[in-house]
Amino acid sequence: MSDTHSHPFDSLGPDLLIDAVESLGFVSDGRFLALNSYENRVYQIGIEDQAPMIAKFYRPGRWTREQILEEHDFCYELLEQELPVVAPWRNPQGSSLHSFAEFSFALYQRKGGRAPELDNLDNLFILGRLMGRIHGIGATKPFTCRPQLNSQSFGWDSYRLISEQFIPNELRLAYDSLALDILEKIDQILKDYGQIKHIRVHGDCHSGNILWRDDNPHFVDFDDARMAPAVQDLWMLLSGDRREQTLQMAEIVEGYNEFYAFDIRELKLIEVLRTLRIMHHSAWIARRWSDPAFPRAFSWFNSPRYWSEHILELREQLAALNEPPIELMG
Repeated sequence: MSDTHSHPFDSLGPDLLIDAVESLGFVSDGRFLALNSYENRVYQIGIEDQAPMIAKFYRPGRWTREQILEEHDFCYELLEQELPVVAPWRNPQGSSLHSFAEFSFALYQRKGGRAPELDNLDNLFILGRLMGRIHGIGATKPFTCRPQLNSQSFGWDSYRLISEQFIPNELRLAYDSLALDILEKIDQILKDYGQIKHIRVHGDCHSGNILWRDDNPHFVDFDDARMAPAVQDLWMLLSGDRREQTLQMAEIVEGYNEFYAFDIRELKLIEVLRTLRIMHHSAWIARRWSDPAFPRAFSWFNSPRYWSEHILELREQLAALNEPPIELMG
């Protein structure tokens, strides 16, 4: 097996990443710090007489150039409307995506902040207002190159990969039976739902991609932006039991509706989207298992215990799929 194919970031050493940043006219002070990222590689690079920059090196073969530029353009659209997103730096020629050696990369302004407290209803109201503004712009036109979130790519493809290559033999029958029940249930829910409105969304709107500072959030890392129902960016802000999630969603939607009308029917999609994310996440780690960063970061993955717990989690999701969705009063 080719090392280049198996480990695309092996050649991304300190000299290369500093040379890449300096190829754009910056002078590095030689300091760099690897940040928490697995799909891509992200570093804070010290710049002489300036604030550090964040350099994001894209995983070769994941996105096409056109797909990356669509993500960047979406960020600029949001930024032009004075939304708090961290968009890529552009060189004097207006380019945001750069090449060095075999890598495509982008630079970003460093933004400080902490993860938001998502059990704080006031914070959720603020986030709801911002998501409403983001989705109001996201709905004005579609992505033409980036994918759509659907049960085929996130569910069926994930199931087949895990079943054929990763699930232990002694658990395969239980996994296959459960996964097929889940996917058939999801497809039935989607069929009964009817036409779904897909818009451009952040796609991975968890607390780690929101920087909170002085009561002002900033959204970062639109790497998973795609066409999806609006609720994809809302359900990931929920936590706790059903009652808590109902209260949280009410706050989010109240803020959201100030700028963009939330389709209340999309509450029926929350557990569908949650289940697809769980299946896709396991398949994502599996697809990246030949990258040395993944066994180090996810050492518990691909053990019998992991797969037993994964099956238990999917059983809980099947039960949730059979429950009525949360309802908002008023």
